Amino acid sequence: MEKKVKTIGVLSSGGDAPGMNAAIRAVVRTAISKGLHVMGIRRGYNGLLAGDMFEMNLRSVSDILHRGGTILYTARCPEFVTDEGVTKGRDMCLEMGIDGLVVIGGDGSFRGARDLSLKGIPCIGVTGTIDNDIASSEYTVGFDTALNTVVDMVDRLRDTSQSHDRCTVVEVMGRRCGDIALHAGIACGATSILVPEIPFDLDRDVIAKMNRTIRTGKQHFIIMVAEGVGGVEEMAKYIEEKSGVETRATILGHVQRGGSPSARDRIVASEMGHHAVELLKEGIGNRVVIYRASKVVDMDILEALNMKREFDEKLYEIANEISI
Repeated sequence: MEKKVKTIGVLSSGGDAPGMNAAIRAVVRTAISKGLHVMGIRRGYNGLLAGDMFEMNLRSVSDILHRGGTILYTARCPEFVTDEGVTKGRDMCLEMGIDGLVVIGGDGSFRGARDLSLKGIPCIGVTGTIDNDIASSEYTVGFDTALNTVVDMVDRLRDTSQSHDRCTVVEVMGRRCGDIALHAGIACGATSILVPEIPFDLDRDVIAKMNRTIRTGKQHFIIMVAEGVGGVEEMAKYIEEKSGVETRATILGHVQRGGSPSARDRIVASEMGHHAVELLKEGIGNRVVIYRASKVVDMDILEALNMKREFDEKLYEIANEISI
């Protein structure tokens, strides 16, 4: 017989993402509506290990739906990668009467949730990362907001590029994942999009393309580069030297993480938070809540972590064909 769940914990871990607060709000209010107590854990697994937590009520999550970041704060926790750290986390859950845990974050956060589940504390992962790099989920909370932030800023950069007949090389976030660069590149009409998933040659994929475009009468360019590619300063110098077009590099940086979450991120995060509590209420753990075929569903964390992420090469091909 499954242990009756009376109290659940909720934490955010890893990089912050717009929409995390919407997920926290949904977790707290869904749990309370089902007669559960909720412990908010500050600063991710660090807070769990330190016992830095407090009981949340309906008013704890008032007026946070529209706020970026996370009211529970977030951090990365090297100690939780060790078996000793996970055991300490389990013991803290038992000491504080936490019967299950909702973890909002990315793959690294889910590995911690998996390990804690295997120690006897049911955990549910909720995808929250701007990179959109969770292989099991077609969409992650925070991606839409970050994407729209990039589009807004690149639109502003284009005004200056056009005024000065200039090329602007823009680095966006994403580490090993080029989704922000790809989607923003299409939305902003970038001449070239460089991502870590697709091999490229600057002369062929940027310089030659710019030269062809110049012959059609266009004199300004946006080159979108994923963070995992890097080297945009050197890239800009090379492009200017080879093309003769004045070229500047811009690294958008952490501004992409912040800001009020979009409607889509608020809605999906709310659905995911609600679903996570429903699972824990039934005593179900070791699951990750994901987005597939426009629906919020769940799957085994270990299975999710073992999946290989697929880059949308068809969308990349479309981007290349229409950026002429």
